[in-house]
Amino acid sequence: MIYMNAEEVRKSYTEKLNELKNEVEEMGRISTDAISLAIDSLVELDEEKIKKVEELDRQIYRYDRDIEEKGLNLIALQAPVASDLRMIGTCLKIITDLDRIGRYSKDITKVTKRLTGEPHMKKLISIPNMAELTIEMVDLSVKAFMKEDEDMIDEIYEKEEKVDAYYDETFREILTYMMEDSNNITKGTQYVLVIRYLERIADHACNIAERVVYMETGERVEHELES
Repeated sequence: MIYMNAEEVRKSYTEKLNELKNEVEEMGRISTDAISLAIDSLVELDEEKIKKVEELDRQIYRYDRDIEEKGLNLIALQAPVASDLRMIGTCLKIITDLDRIGRYSKDITKVTKRLTGEPHMKKLISIPNMAELTIEMVDLSVKAFMKEDEDMIDEIYEKEEKVDAYYDETFREILTYMMEDSNNITKGTQYVLVIRYLERIADHACNIAERVVYMETGERVEHELES
């Protein structure tokens, strides 16, 4: 049996904490890729991109299980306290948000499937712009986690306000097209689903940022996240 001294034990523990954080970062990268590909699949009505999003969603799910197992093992075997415990707990919370983001990306591809075979009622501009902002929000929230920087939450909130503005503007635009031509109702309803999914992704990005604040300060920031 090989025994490690206290310094070696601490080094091994630190390495495992860093590994956990790095896996969360990679899960975040895959999540933003999934959003981007899902929107591309919609804009281009590209069925091949649908398959890629589905594979990314499976990868996200595997990361979710792996990180959860590693995090719980660290808690059980190392009995972390204070900031380390908050960091592990934050990892376990963040992966839930990232998993949901992956599912919303997959939901967007379901819209693509329903629309494939027919042209869009108009060129999609607002939806890709809204998606770009949500991707930036997810990316920033994960960066805030990796840098352990709670100050980045203000920038994320600013982007969320822009996402909300895009939602309102795009919803009104879609509604106008539906009122002008009843043939647009089915497609318009699908577009509304997409902007709703993007709004929910933005909410989850805010959720991640707020968990970073808790990780760093021990204080909770309230942000309304609808079910």
